[in-house]
This record gives sequence, C-alpha cells and structure tokens, in this order.
Amino acid sequence: MKNILLVYPEVPGNTYWSFKHALKFVHKKSSMPPLGLITIAALIPDKYNFRLIDMNTGPLMEKDILWADAVFISAMMIQKESFIKAVSACKRLKVPVVAGGPYPTSSYNEIQDVDHFVLGEVEETLKIFLDDYENGCAKKIYIPGKRPDLSNSATPRFDLLDMEAYSSMSIQYSRGCPFKCEFCDIWISYGNNPRLKSSNNIIHELESLYKLKWRGPVFIVDDNFIGNKNRVKSDLLPALTEWQKKHAHVYRFFTEASINLADDEELMNGMKDAGFNEVFIGIETPSRKALKETGKFQNLKTDLNKAVHKIQQHGMGVMGGFIIGFDSDAEDIFDRQISFIQKAGIPQAMVGLLIALPGTTLFSRLKKEGRIKSDSIGNNTHSMSTNFTTKMDSTKLKAGYKRVLDYIYDPNLKNYFARCNILLDNIGNTPFFQRKVRPEDIRIFFGSFFRQPFTRYGLHYLRFVARNFIRHKKTFAEAIRFGIIGHHFHTITREMIKMDKIQSSLEISYFKFREQIEKYSESVIINSKETLGQARLLFEQSKKSFELLRKKALKIDAGFREQAIKKFNEVSKKAEDLFKEFEHTLLIGS
Repeated sequence: MKNILLVYPEVPGNTYWSFKHALKFVHKKSSMPPLGLITIAALIPDKYNFRLIDMNTGPLMEKDILWADAVFISAMMIQKESFIKAVSACKRLKVPVVAGGPYPTSSYNEIQDVDHFVLGEVEETLKIFLDDYENGCAKKIYIPGKRPDLSNSATPRFDLLDMEAYSSMSIQYSRGCPFKCEFCDIWISYGNNPRLKSSNNIIHELESLYKLKWRGPVFIVDDNFIGNKNRVKSDLLPALTEWQKKHAHVYRFFTEASINLADDEELMNGMKDAGFNEVFIGIETPSRKALKETGKFQNLKTDLNKAVHKIQQHGMGVMGGFIIGFDSDAEDIFDRQISFIQKAGIPQAMVGLLIALPGTTLFSRLKKEGRIKSDSIGNNTHSMSTNFTTKMDSTKLKAGYKRVLDYIYDPNLKNYFARCNILLDNIGNTPFFQRKVRPEDIRIFFGSFFRQPFTRYGLHYLRFVARNFIRHKKTFAEAIRFGIIGHHFHTITREMIKMDKIQSSLEISYFKFREQIEKYSESVIINSKETLGQARLLFEQSKKSFELLRKKALKIDAGFREQAIKKFNEVSKKAEDLFKEFEHTLLIGS
C-alpha cells in the first residue's frame, strides 16, 4: 500500500444540518470539512501518498479510486446511502476498502463489501492495522482497547483540504461528556471523563490554519466543550484569548456545550473574550417529566429560559436541540415547545422526533420492550417518523411535529425573525463579533439584500434588516447572517411540507382506489365484462391522479424529490398489482 484515498460520503442536502441553501449566498459547497479523515491522515506515516475526496464538495470519480492502493472511508449514519454507493464503486473496481467512523463502528455487522474495519477511536489501533496490512496479515475488524490520551495529538492535515469549498473549519479539544442522557451515544462511545488536548495543541492547530490563510469561523466540534470546566477556564481560554489578540481576533469560534454553562460567569466571560459567539445546547424539552425520563438531570437544575438569555447576554447566540416523542410527552408538548423556542429567542432551533440510536441505553430499553421497528437513518430533524413505537399515537405525533416546524419556520418567517430580534436585543452592545469586516462580508450582504426581499418572506426580511440596522449597528453583520440562515430553514421546511403533502395525497388516492376495488370484488357479479370495464376506468383515473402528483414531486427541491418519487413508484406498483389481481380473479370467475 502506497497510495491512500480518503473518502468522505455526501451528507444529504435535505436536512437542517446541511445548511445547503445558506451556503449558496457565501459561495461555499459544504459547511465544514471531514475532520476525522484529515486527523487519520496525520496519524499515518509520511511514506504514504494521500488524496482526499469530500463528496460534499466534488464527485468521487473512477480515476480517483483506481489511483489508490486502498480507500479509507469514514461516515456518520446520515451518510449511509452515499457510503454504500462509494463502497460499491470500490468493490466493482477491486480496490480494498478500510472503513471507520460512527456509522461503521455502530453497524459493521450489517455493512457489506468492506475489507477492513478500524473501529472507534483509532489512535492506538491504526498503526497496528497498517503494520498488519504491510505484512499481509490484516484482520477484518480492529476494535480499540483503552481510550487514547489526547494530550499530545497530531495536528490534522488541513493542507489536504480545498479550503475555499468550506464555510468553516473544524478542530477538536476534547472527547467525552460527564452526563448520561438516555438517547445519547457520546458518553457510551467516548466515556464520562472528558479527555482533553493541551492548549499548546490547540494553538498549534490554529497556527496551521492561519498559515494556510484560513480567515473564516472555526467550529470546536466537542460534544460538550465544557465537560471539564476547570481546564477550559484555567488553561485553554487564556491561551485562546492571547492568541486572538496577537492575530487581531481573526477567528470567531462556535461549539457545543451543556446548559450549565449559564451557571458560570467566569466561564461565559472567558469564552466571550476568546471570541466565541455561538454555542449549540441540547435543551431537548421544556417538560421536566421528559427530562427526568431521559436522564437529562443537568437541565433540571436551572430555569432553561433564563439560562438561555443569560448566555445570550454574554455575547453568545444559542442554537438549540429539541426532541419530541418522549414516552411522557402529552398532547400539549407541541404548544409548549413552540412557546419555549419563541420566548427564549433561539433562531436556529433543531427540532426532531426522538430516534433510538444503536448503542444507546434508549435503544436497549426499547428493544427489551419490543418497540424497535427499524434502523435509524441518522437524521434527527424534519424526519416524519421514528424508528420505534411511540406512546403517543403516531398520527398525532406526526401532525403535532409538523405544526411545530410550520410555526417556527413559518411561510413568512415572521416567527423566525422575531426570535432573531430577541437574540440581538439580548446581545446588545456586548463585543459579539470582534474580527474585522472583510470584502467577502460586503459581497455576502449585497447578495442577501438583492435576493431575499423578493422571496415569500421578503417583507419580514426587510423589516428585520431595517430594525437591526437602526438598533444594532455593531452586530448588523450578524443580522445579515441570520437572514441567510433563515432562508435555509425556510426552504427545507417548505419543501419538506410539500413532500409530505404529496406522499399523503398518494396514500389517500391509493386507499380510495383499493376501497373501490374491494367493493367491486365483494359485489355479486352479474355482468363481469361491465364490472371489469368500470374497474379499468377506475384504474386509469387513479393513474392520472398519481401522475399529477408525480409532476408536483418533480418541482420540489432535489433533496426531497427522490423521496416523493420513491413514494410514487411504490404506490403506483401497489395499485397496478391490486388491479391485476382483481382482473385475474374476475376473468377466472366469469
């Protein structure tokens, strides 16, 4: 093995997390790079040649695969479909595949055509695998032993990236989380005792990005950045602040943390001074009963609304994760979620139905109860179904969930911009965005201003922009950023609702057809030719109805179009089979 091709499968565009429709404004192809793969590259000796294909920024070509002696591929569960296609292409071209990352680690037993699995955290096992491979005795599966020490980690190979393709860069400070939420697999995979890099490591990674002329935002990808508060406050934040001062606050940071961030004034001030201006927090639900049920005890120790506002008042916007579908959820949960999200002023509310991920205590519990229905697809926003039998009636759950999304990302974005206003008011004059405005930012502003006023939500966009130009000149660039992000959430939500309506209409048309066919079948056949003619006419009418819906499906966004067309093919086939069965029965009877 001499040439290694690193492949990162495509993240579906029809998810809130893709930010696909916002990226068009900033002329980027992907929101963030494949940090796992470029970290892997840093662990492999220099004697190997590397190429990186991120399928989110460009296609995987046959010539790329044929160049390689082996293809290393990593994926999350949401990338499953693209992962399978990439692996199949390698298999067809007879190039060995080495797979790792979250999806292969949780599901390697069901994955086909992969030659070697290097699972979990690979710092300790990758070298063993490479040695075995070189000696011709590589095993099928490599499972890690102890969790690796991160204090002196290798700097990721940022040089392998086409940096112009991304809207942000990524680094990692820690792995693990001190909490034990039932639905989460992070603490099971990475432990309850967070392992941290040294501040020197992080500074070295920032220097690498700076030397490569990266000047955009930096995402610290930790699942809980403040898992070890003391080290963050005493070691990392002072080092980041000093580095930022020397480099004119060139970077703005954003990360993920738990709600107990709001309990620590020193920590919030330290993050603000270091250049953090956004944090994702798993709020999940305003229901205390559901929080107890899922083991989210840290969220029970505070007033969630006040905690969000407090973080905002320290110069950090809050993105929120929300879940609907807990066993204890009553039918008022939909209104409660809407009310909380609006009052808290959380523009980017990632609301999803509860999904049981493999490896979680939730999955184990539901499996014991016989409630698991299918595998998870890994999409925890705007997916219309769960992978387990819920306590609430599934029809009510789906209808309520759609109502939540339809409200918080309404057709005119009135409610979205109202939340943005609350956030910007709470931030006030806090030094929120310390880096200098670049020519690129001005281009983005004009791109937004000359396009968004002419959308369905254009009037509310203009009111939002005018209001915040007058009230918040210091953070006006953030108002424009929120406008662009709102376009993405609006587009995804509207297209999702269109798709769901088409799928529901197809189902209704099929059920009507089936009901009529059953009536014909049950009736006493006096004139079989006449009955057959009526059934054939009904079938032709149903086909026309299906075809009209197919044409509607072709007009929706590509990310949802495939799902709608799949539903059309499924329903059309069922109707055709039903008619043929009826026709056969009738002819035999006559």
